[in-house]
Amino acid sequence: MRTNEELKRLQTLPLAEKVSRTKKYIQEWYDHWDGRVYVSFSGGKDSTVLLHIARSVYEDIPAVFCDTGLEFPEVRSHALSMPNVTVLKPEADFREVIKEHGWVFPGKDVALTIYYAKRGSDWAIRRLAGLNKDGTPSAFKESRYVKWKHLLDAPFEVSHKCCTYMKKQPLDRYQKETGRVPIMGIMASESHRRKMAWIRTGCNAYDARQPNCKPLSFWTDQDVLQYVLENHLHIPEVYGNIVEKNGKLQTTGAKRTGCMYCLIACHLEKPNKFQRMKMTHPKIYRYCMEELGMEEILSWLGVEH
Repeated sequence: MRTNEELKRLQTLPLAEKVSRTKKYIQEWYDHWDGRVYVSFSGGKDSTVLLHIARSVYEDIPAVFCDTGLEFPEVRSHALSMPNVTVLKPEADFREVIKEHGWVFPGKDVALTIYYAKRGSDWAIRRLAGLNKDGTPSAFKESRYVKWKHLLDAPFEVSHKCCTYMKKQPLDRYQKETGRVPIMGIMASESHRRKMAWIRTGCNAYDARQPNCKPLSFWTDQDVLQYVLENHLHIPEVYGNIVEKNGKLQTTGAKRTGCMYCLIACHLEKPNKFQRMKMTHPKIYRYCMEELGMEEILSWLGVEH
């Protein structure tokens, strides 16, 4: 087990040392699996940086892009433009998935908790009450879960399952068919769940139920943007330009991409992804609001759109 303090120390390392460590983790992963690995490539800036580093070590390492139909057009075009990319398609239809299983909000962990609490799971109900397993108060659960208890009464389904059907299942099939194991562009700074995963396994999870390499785990978004600039990488136009403001790098467009229709963390950004989409992708915006019913959902959540 690693510690939060260790992660914080690694996150403060100079970028050059982070790149060196990342290459080392990729090399160890590649050697352990006799080269039967692949880069999980979303087309976003993080996975673009990961692929660039991985191919600086192993030029022929394959990348895999899951073409869900939910990506920003610019992200999809960028992913498909890269060499040696295998394209996967989900068997599931997005509209059927959200109709049957619901939306992910505000994140996967809370959505999972809401899903199981509505079905009577004791552990989930305790979470939403801010309690530990033994019934004692938990300051962490009080701050993380209790404020979302109202989602139990949402006029739409909330669950963690969309990503499972649209992305995880196609990748699982690919791994089963090829015997390859993934290298993923995930950072611990992105969520509590990802931070705890790093604390449990570090960057290379050899003994996990689904082994995975996450060699950017100790990076920050600032590192990614700095690497893009220093290496003159092309990233999807939806990010806009990378500029410096108040001593920090930021993008003038989207901060993160992911699925266009996803509700995850949309309440945190100002302007949020849907407000930007209204201006940059008006046809897709109208589809979301009218065809997918997101106007009512966002209104209920209190998210401007």
